[in-house]
Amino acid sequence: MARRTDTLSKTPFFSRPAVRRLLPFALITAIALIFIFENRTSVRIRLLIPEVTMPLWGALLIAWGLGMLACLFTVRRRESRRTM
Repeated sequence: MARRTDTLSKTPFFSRPAVRRLLPFALITAIALIFIFENRTSVRIRLLIPEVTMPLWGALLIAWGLGMLACLFTVRRRESRRTM
């Protein structure tokens, strides 16, 4: 009987597809979070009509979260188009 070899264990860690997709995301997220939490001063932000005073890190975190949601929706749409 032939011995079955595990190809995943022979593949270098950084060459695996899941790691290659996750590594840039983790790196950009870490840099973004460091940037967000280093900016702790209060700023005045105008939202259409009201003017709000809030910490800059809060505004940056909200913008980052909205960007992540936009990316998720874009990726899901692309994947659903491929299956059709």
